[in-house]
Parts: sequence; structure tokens; C-alpha cells
Amino acid sequence: MSGILAGKRILVTGVLTESSIAFQAAKVAQEEGAEVILTGFGRLTLVERIAKRLPKPAPVIELDVTNQEHLDGLADKIRELQGDDAGLDGVVHSIAFGPQGAFNFLEGTWEDVSTAVHVSAYSLKSLTTACLPLMERGGSVVGLTFDAQFAWPKYDWMGVAKAALESTNRYLARDLGPRNIRCNLISAGPIKSMAAKSIPGFESLADVWNHRAPLAWDMADPEPAGRGIVGLLSDFFPKTTGEIVHVDSGVHMIGT
Repeated sequence: MSGILAGKRILVTGVLTESSIAFQAAKVAQEEGAEVILTGFGRLTLVERIAKRLPKPAPVIELDVTNQEHLDGLADKIRELQGDDAGLDGVVHSIAFGPQGAFNFLEGTWEDVSTAVHVSAYSLKSLTTACLPLMERGGSVVGLTFDAQFAWPKYDWMGVAKAALESTNRYLARDLGPRNIRCNLISAGPIKSMAAKSIPGFESLADVWNHRAPLAWDMADPEPAGRGIVGLLSDFFPKTTGEIVHVDSGVHMIGT
């Protein structure tokens, strides 16, 4: 099969519905020739059902990124699926969560904040290191962020968690460069996904795009961000690492 990911094997986290950026990344990756493996947490039957809607059905592995046993066993589970010669060429980190308290900056407790940072930022490091035994020939790690250079309406401690994610990406890029592993992020505009429904005041946050985006932004279309992920997974960016690529219709560069 031809395509910019032909012959590559990609692990994609965070697929829950067809409206998710992760689903689009997996779909485009398959269309570009990749073999895709998905992970799911909590709603495995839902993920397995959604996986069947990809161009090719993809296997699903249970993974809780806060569970060290799951992380320690991830490489072996992939080997069970793919054989002893299994390897990974790319990893997509599309994982974020914050308790409701994390969306109130002044009242958020450390328990709320630590959960948000653990799941949304530290997991980029823990997921990547869990996959390292399968990336001996190098590869690409791509995560999703929501531009952390601003204090967004209603986003609060999740914005802090995204800032931690962006910093984590830079340190990973520094330490994994000698292994020929690139680490980059896509900073996507707001998408009306299942995750967005858990953000109080999402509509007011997303309304910024109605007034500031030079290119029209469709909150119902996750495909542009998915394509950005696939671009960074490919060999078309062989010397790009520690980078944040904005797929946000240009909002990041427009003044208020």
C-alpha cells in the first residue's frame, strides 16, 4: 500500500467516538498506509465498536495511563498482537482529563489539579517510555495540546496541565533525540467531541474562534487536526522535534 505512512505501525490512544481527533488520526493513518493499534480505557466495548468504523478494523488494547501495571505490560500486549518482531514507528497521545474542580482556578484543590496534570501531561512521558522497547529503530511521538500560552476562559487548571504537557514534550524531545525519536505536538482549535462536553463553559471558550480565526474553523470537523498528526508521524519532518504545530485556523497569531 502506498502513502506517507506505508509500512509503519502506529499506536493511537484516545479514540472514543468518530468526532474525536484521535479517530481521524487513525483513519487518515490507515488511508496513508499505516497499520494502526488502538488503546482504550473504561469503555472498551465502545472503543472496539468505533474501531470497526475505520477503513480497516483495528485491534484495541486496554490502557489506563495512570496504572503502572498497564504501562509495564503494554509492549508485551503489542507483541502478542503483532509477534515477537513487533515494533512501533509512531505513538499518538490524545489523552486528557480534569475533574470538575480543575475548571475553577481559585477553588481547585491539589487533588483536582494533580489528577489533571497526571492524566494530561505526565502521561505523555509514561506512555512514551512504555513504548520505547518497541521503538529501537526510532520513530515519532505526537501529542495534542490546546495552546497554553494564553489564559483561556473557563479552562483554568486544564490550561496549566497543557502548559505542563508542552514542557514535557520539549524534555522528551531533548532526551529521545539521540534515539532518533521525534516528539511534537499539534495545537488544535476546539472540537465538539465527547471530551469537550465535560468542559464547563466550552461554548464561550470556543466562541473565540468565531471572531478571531482568519480561516473558517468548523468545530464539527476534527479531520484537519488528524491530518496534522499524520504529517508529523510521517518522514516528511525528519528533523523536526520539540515543536508545536498549530492547526487552529490561525487564531494563535491574531491579537485581541
